[in-house]
Amino acid sequence: MASGDQRWRDGRVPLYVFKATDEAYEVGRNAYFKFFAENALGGKRAFHSVARMEREVVEMALDLFEAPEGAGGGMTTGGTESIFMAVRACREWARGAKGRKGPFNIVAAASAHPAFDKAGDSMDIPVKRVPLREDFRAEPSAMKAAVDDDTIMIVGSAPCFPHGVVDDIAELGEIALDTDIWLHVDACVGGYLAPFVKRLGRVFPDFDFAVPGVRSLSADLHKFGFAPKPSSTVLYRAEEDFQRQIFDVDPWTYGRMTTSTLVGTRPAGGIAGAWAVFKHLGIDGYTQVAADLMEMVDGYVAGIEAIPDLRMHAKPDLTIINFGSDEVDIFSVAEQMAGSDWVPGLTQRPKGMHAMLSMLHAPIRETYLRDLAAAVSTVRADGSASTLTARY
Repeated sequence: MASGDQRWRDGRVPLYVFKATDEAYEVGRNAYFKFFAENALGGKRAFHSVARMEREVVEMALDLFEAPEGAGGGMTTGGTESIFMAVRACREWARGAKGRKGPFNIVAAASAHPAFDKAGDSMDIPVKRVPLREDFRAEPSAMKAAVDDDTIMIVGSAPCFPHGVVDDIAELGEIALDTDIWLHVDACVGGYLAPFVKRLGRVFPDFDFAVPGVRSLSADLHKFGFAPKPSSTVLYRAEEDFQRQIFDVDPWTYGRMTTSTLVGTRPAGGIAGAWAVFKHLGIDGYTQVAADLMEMVDGYVAGIEAIPDLRMHAKPDLTIINFGSDEVDIFSVAEQMAGSDWVPGLTQRPKGMHAMLSMLHAPIRETYLRDLAAAVSTVRADGSASTLTARY
């Protein structure tokens, strides 16, 4: 069945899959299959080891993101669910602490993940999108201007997925405190990489609970935590906010049902794999992987900038690169790359090529840059234009 799949193990796919080291992959895989049959839904009543691993992963995550005493959180099956649960918790806060029943809205930059729209669409909470600054970061003053009496949440990204840059979370935090509005930081992509990049001495802005206005944060373990899928975390400055995301209902002849996630049954393997990889890599291991990743990204950026007619749309803060051209049709370049057995990532606004790099992409960097330069030369020569559209 997999014979027709793209060659992701060879670094030919620019998203969806992630790698740190071969050893970390095996540790996560083995731990996953040790808990292949267990169900995290039964962690409290039957699978106490799973509940313990989830609790310890959350504790490690809260420490990593500089959460204060009394913080809380849990694991989910991915970034979309983490964001969904944070929006739910915020809505419950608005209904309870603020004594409001709605209507509500969320203010987010144009680059914020569509998971906020999915959550908003499900809960009748429209998302007001605000244009970006020239550097593709959120414009805090424009976001503040978009806040109205119905706004319950503003959103910052660390980094945003399309352009790989971190919003000014500190300034958004000030807005949140000034207006008594919930600030959620979507660190699904960068959360488990950024703290270790900071340890390398690279300049990286505060984005987590070190910023006073940050109330909740989502970060995916199955991205740069290098854990098996599905595993993510949603974390809160206060345990009481985590309690707000919990479903606690008793309409059923069986009895009361309490779940902290949108889904019921959850694969225990994702939790076990995340716990095992955390323990295996540790602070030093993650820091070494961060060093290797950032060295690789620097090489990609330098190589792309050395190709005539190409330019970076933004200087990447972590491992997402986004580049385009004012001279050639970049989507035609992407079509040429697809013809050479690459899966090109694309951005629609502005038109560009995109990749979320992990160590899968280190061995093939020179091959990619060579084929990219050849693709640009071909398009420059024939002047072709593409009708492609960007899709995730």
